[in-house]
Amino acid sequence: MKLIGSTTSPYVRKARLVLLEKNIPHTFVIDSPHEPNNTVAQFNPLGRIPALILDDGTCVFDSAVIAEYADTLNDTPILIPRNDALARMRVRRGEALADGIMDSAVVVRMELIRPAEKQEQGNIDLHYRAITRTLEHIAAQLGQSEWCVGNSISLADLALVAALVYLDLRQPERDWRGAHPNLAAWFKRLGTRPSVKAALAE
Repeated sequence: MKLIGSTTSPYVRKARLVLLEKNIPHTFVIDSPHEPNNTVAQFNPLGRIPALILDDGTCVFDSAVIAEYADTLNDTPILIPRNDALARMRVRRGEALADGIMDSAVVVRMELIRPAEKQEQGNIDLHYRAITRTLEHIAAQLGQSEWCVGNSISLADLALVAALVYLDLRQPERDWRGAHPNLAAWFKRLGTRPSVKAALAE
């Protein structure tokens, strides 16, 4: 199978982390919808990344759908609980928080690349504050736990890694490590996993 995406998209990184963590063979094809002559729309009519092309040509799109599909392909590890509705909800809720950070960071990014006179400062402030609140919430919930949810790695952890890497890329002025030392320690530890090392090397 092939994963179509860019090296800067946090949604692509989340999907890539899932595939790498579960040791699912795939080829990472770099193709951005923002580049001229890209082929993304040939696979995903929305023209968005990530897009996962299966061996039979089927296209799976949206990072959450890709993650859920990939998690069913093997059990090492199980990233989304399958037989416990409450545990499953908690993992998907953690994913939603991380995805929300990505969403707001992308909005801020899109505003900031517009000409200064066309930027909507109110919109920037709204989403910047949303990220700040969400990081505070996640750090408080994490405490000194090893994992975001439960006693093992889950999709919530991988999604949060992708979100934090994107913040480092697009909001380097945000000192989330200084504000949340426990989250910084968690991120540093996750960074030693082979899947995260491989994803961050791209």
